[in-house]
Amino acid sequence: MELEGKVALVTGASRGMGKAIALKLASLGSKVVVNYVAIEASNKVDADNLVKSIISLGGKAISIEADVRDSEAVKAMLEQVIDKWNKIDILVNNAGINRDTLLLRMSDDAWDDVIDTNLRGAYLCTKFALRSMMRQEWGRIINISSVTGLVGNAGQSNYAASKGGLVAFTKSIAREMGSRNITVNAVAPGYIITGMTDKLPSERKEAVLAMIPLQRFGQPEDVAELVAFLASDRAGYITGQTITIDGGLFP
Repeated sequence: MELEGKVALVTGASRGMGKAIALKLASLGSKVVVNYVAIEASNKVDADNLVKSIISLGGKAISIEADVRDSEAVKAMLEQVIDKWNKIDILVNNAGINRDTLLLRMSDDAWDDVIDTNLRGAYLCTKFALRSMMRQEWGRIINISSVTGLVGNAGQSNYAASKGGLVAFTKSIAREMGSRNITVNAVAPGYIITGMTDKLPSERKEAVLAMIPLQRFGQPEDVAELVAFLASDRAGYITGQTITIDGGLFP
């Protein structure tokens, strides 16, 4: 229970990698805030079911609906967390979307939606969460980037820009907050089995699988293990880094 007494906020936590991360942090003793956005009715159901699962396993969790693109909504969410548990120790900026298409076909909305959710969302959540972390002079911020943000990908210029921006954002905030004992790191997953990757055509999946040395796609739990390590005291001397977790796809 190495995270006993800590409070963690995981954005976009109702399913996929966010869900796995929330479960892992809770299993290590952290109180968990499950953030979701109610674009679909199922998101609230999934978030509430996750909270129930954590509580049934002996943990503590609450769910909060908030659009991470909205400054006032993020501020209100962080205030609710502070009112409930007095602090926030761990922030996992996981909320993310994709709107894939070639640049010449991309609408302004497709560009803005991805940048606003993936990059602006991390900026807003980090900005408000840092106030608590600075007071206690301890904090862990983990930004979920992507290998696409490191190497690019045709048809994903908006997604790659947002995830690459997260890497630069991570390095900058790590420099700003190091003296306060707050570490800031990024995780760059490769092909992880989630709802997002399930949409890929089967021939694309087969082509990618053939390129992965470990010969399998990653599981959300693989990412959760890395995030949990970065959130712990064991990673106290790691900051400003981007750690790739892709089965060796981009060594």
